Amino acid sequence: MAFNRIVDRRFDAANPRTAMRHLPSGQITLAAAWTVCLLSAAGLVVASGFLNPVCFRLSPVALFFVCFYSLTKRFTDYTHVWLGLALALAPIGAWLAVRGGFSFSPPLGYTTGLIPLLLGLIVVFWLIGFDLIYGLQDYEFDRRQQLHSLVVAWGPQNALTAAFISHLVMWGLLVFFGLLCRFRVAYFTGLIFILGCVVLEHWLARRRSLKWINTAFFKLNAVISVVFLTVTVAEVVFPGFRVMR
Repeated sequence: MAFNRIVDRRFDAANPRTAMRHLPSGQITLAAAWTVCLLSAAGLVVASGFLNPVCFRLSPVALFFVCFYSLTKRFTDYTHVWLGLALALAPIGAWLAVRGGFSFSPPLGYTTGLIPLLLGLIVVFWLIGFDLIYGLQDYEFDRRQQLHSLVVAWGPQNALTAAFISHLVMWGLLVFFGLLCRFRVAYFTGLIFILGCVVLEHWLARRRSLKWINTAFFKLNAVISVVFLTVTVAEVVFPGFRVMR
């Protein structure tokens, strides 16, 4: 986030929606922002070294993907996809932190090694969907500044359609994830609730003014993530809801 604010500070200053962010408004200095950015990056590398060798070696790769996203809006319409790939590293990285690898060999079996990759793919489609909605706020500004996004390339209505399709794919992958993990009632009940949140999010994006975007973007997606965490933990922890038998 610090790197994003640093490289986008000129655009943030020109955009009324973001003009009061810390750098363009002068609340912090550029030197202070770089200090936070570099210390955070160093902290990630050092902390990953205490986990295992795989995480330590891959930590610069994670930093590259996360930071390079901030530059993609300058040359590609698919900036949302890149951000999705960057955030998809979170579940994959967590898996590697705990297991030290993907564990395709017995006794866990080949399907177990697919779980973190599937979770990463779910994050990609989840992110694409809600980042397209978020991008609606800056449609006119991005066009004037010649910044790239699928919202600018396809127009708001087509982008909203693509966002809804992306979230439907995400939900389908969540179903597959539950089947792969042999989850039961708690998980699939949660999926019904998540589907309701997705539908409401897109209804708000299409039927309400831009001031509702933050509700659709932040609040509903926060609910989705908490519900997913809750029902997954319920399946894993409580008797009768085990992942592996």
